[in-house]
Amino acid sequence: MKSRMTIDVNEKPPVAKWIILSIQHVFAMFGATILVPILVNQAAGETVLTIPVALVASGIGTLIYILCTKGKSPVYLGSSFAFIAPIAAAYIKGGMSGAMTGIMAVGLIYVIVAIIIHFIGKSWLDKLLPPVVIGPMIMIIGLGLAPSAISNIGLDASSTFAWKPVVVAVIAFLVTAITMTRAKGFLKVIPFLIGIIVGYIAAICLGLVDFNPVMEATFFSMPKFVLPFVNYTPSFGALMTIAPIALVTMCEHIGDHTSLSHIIGKDLIKDPGLDRTLLGDGLATMAAGALGAPANTTYGENTSVVGMTKVASVWVIGLAAIFAIVIGFLGKFTALVSTIPNAVLGGVSLLLYGFIAVNGLKVLIKNQTNFEDPKNVVVASTMLVLGLGGAAISIVKGDLAITISGMSLAAVIGIILNLILPNEKEVVETKEEVIPEVVKVEVKPEVAKVEKKKTVKSTNTSKAKKTTTKKTTTKKTTTKKTTKKAKK
Repeated sequence: MKSRMTIDVNEKPPVAKWIILSIQHVFAMFGATILVPILVNQAAGETVLTIPVALVASGIGTLIYILCTKGKSPVYLGSSFAFIAPIAAAYIKGGMSGAMTGIMAVGLIYVIVAIIIHFIGKSWLDKLLPPVVIGPMIMIIGLGLAPSAISNIGLDASSTFAWKPVVVAVIAFLVTAITMTRAKGFLKVIPFLIGIIVGYIAAICLGLVDFNPVMEATFFSMPKFVLPFVNYTPSFGALMTIAPIALVTMCEHIGDHTSLSHIIGKDLIKDPGLDRTLLGDGLATMAAGALGAPANTTYGENTSVVGMTKVASVWVIGLAAIFAIVIGFLGKFTALVSTIPNAVLGGVSLLLYGFIAVNGLKVLIKNQTNFEDPKNVVVASTMLVLGLGGAAISIVKGDLAITISGMSLAAVIGIILNLILPNEKEVVETKEEVIPEVVKVEVKPEVAKVEKKKTVKSTNTSKAKKTTTKKTTTKKTTTKKTTKKAKK
């Protein structure tokens, strides 16, 4: 692959341009990164994660990733939406210790897979996670969060109708949708952030925002880090609620790196290699869990910025990570973000969660998954019903209680079904073996002779035609010669 970038991966832009390009990456990741803690807290009904810690963890995680990949991959890591429901469920089940231990375990799974890939390659991973399993996984993530968006807007059956929140949600939704479909340039990359800003202004106009937290906050404040063995003792009781999501984000990781490889003209799966990229992502997630932040993942928003600006400089990504860390210590700013009403988030989430689900559909369409094959129908339909129906399996032994539910259960069952069910080709082959041999029809000798005679005649006539054409051409040439002589 040839590089298509105006500023390549290892090139450092001029200082002024460097700062502007890095701020652009901060804007690209900011909306989604701060939204994850807010949505987790809403789902859990308590404060589980904080925005400053999430921002600091995303910056630190990105710097860890850059070191692990030797500065060869321009990827930004931010808070993962795949872990919103699992973190909330793990917190409800096992408290902060259960949630953070689960996040660190996800990072450890990444590291283990990276080591395996380093020694034996990645073909086994492709077999374990084909598109028919990956697609429904991603769809369940988005559709499973849909009730949260409806509740934030105030349109669920349990809430009484109030026109102000609904109007704000509609404004946030429409602005986000129009920005996604009509905007150009940099604005097209940050539709969710623009929707939040405009929806927030509308909420202020309708008197739905309380600025007291901003007035009380200090300009600089220490993020509320939650550290293992300091604030809690690690617990493995809720491990299976979060750990299987590593399979989903691993697929997202591979997809984002493949996409970025095509954009920058360098095969990142080979150099620095999938083992190094997974190692960086895994260590970043372990660091996030150790700080009390959501799990990190590769951000497609920042990949889009790289493609749009044709700037793939790791120096730009690194400075954006430093900016994110600094922002985490600005108390007034984080307090301002915390005043965003639920209606604004609901209107934006209406598109955001649907956008995640549609990405699952895109995986199936892009890989041309054949749903005429009964195996694919069984795998996908079973995963969707289990993931969206609230199915759960609890295993209790003494003090240890393990619950596999929702996305986690769907992922495990989907992988097992895909491995044990036979493919359509295998079924066709077995059927063909049972079919008796086809009776051979012999051609009568008389008919064969007639056909031979016909073929001989046709060949003779074709030869005769060729000889006549040759004669006519010779005659024409001789007449031409005689006329030329006569003229002379």
